[in-house]
Amino acid sequence: MTSAKRRVRKKRVEKMNRELVKLFPVSKIELNYKTPWQLMVAVQLSAQCTDKRVNIVTKDLFRKYPKFKDYVAADFETFAQDIKPCGFYRAKARNILGAAQMLQEKYGGEIPKTIPELLLLPGVARKTANVVLANLYGVMDGIAVDTHIRRFAIRFDLSDFKDPVRIERDLMEVVPQKLWWDFHHRLVLYGRYICPARPHDCTQHPLTKFYPKAAKIWPKTQGN
Repeated sequence: MTSAKRRVRKKRVEKMNRELVKLFPVSKIELNYKTPWQLMVAVQLSAQCTDKRVNIVTKDLFRKYPKFKDYVAADFETFAQDIKPCGFYRAKARNILGAAQMLQEKYGGEIPKTIPELLLLPGVARKTANVVLANLYGVMDGIAVDTHIRRFAIRFDLSDFKDPVRIERDLMEVVPQKLWWDFHHRLVLYGRYICPARPHDCTQHPLTKFYPKAAKIWPKTQGN
């Protein structure tokens, strides 16, 4: 990223953030959880699944498996069926129960506080690690790039790339670190409630005024 492009993008982010704060004053994750481990479970279940669906599933799941040790001892086939509505349920079951085993053996059941440690857990990539760190410990070690963040980074010319890892690097250069989580979360809410992924007329949407070209840019979606 050139210095000139960085300056332009920083100014655009400032304007976007001010508008996002007006639109979504409260920046709070919409997944329901009461314990650190429940957050880990909910975030893993949310991959390729809506938060609304995850909250429906975890309402019963957290009642059936109230304690961390319940996941360590859980039967794979039974657990997989319990989370089936979230999609990719067998892979998610392997990852969640595998993460529980590793946490029990390596960290005494505690959720680690660093990206490198979290990335060792089954099913945890940078997106999950960033969400968990920000919400549990207030640690801003990166910017979680999900499908919403990816498409807006491309549409509003905040990155030169299309893959999540390099998008994250670009965003970390133009978004102040203290805003990494709030900017991410508010942009997710913007995508969820104002500007969905399917092509539509968004010329009058609140953020489009800061980069009118965005109304005609519709990147292909991809997994994250």
